[in-house]
Amino acid sequence: MTHFNRMALNTVRVTSWPLLLLVIASFVTGYMMSGRYGLNTTMKPEKALIIHKLLHWPLLAVLVPHTIAAVYLAFKRWGWIKS
Repeated sequence: MTHFNRMALNTVRVTSWPLLLLVIASFVTGYMMSGRYGLNTTMKPEKALIIHKLLHWPLLAVLVPHTIAAVYLAFKRWGWIKS
């Protein structure tokens, strides 16, 4: 495994957990705003909207490197990118 492949694999591994937490937080704050599943009782919709809007840039900052590295490794595994 080359150094670049190891870096890509480590990028996917390191960004996986923060990405999962950010996606869950985005869903939860979205449901808090809409009042579904009784989540609007835990936080006011206005505060949930503020938090939800703050999650956009961190979500993108983690999603982009995770996706690029994962797609590279998938293409490599499928043989679309030769060694």
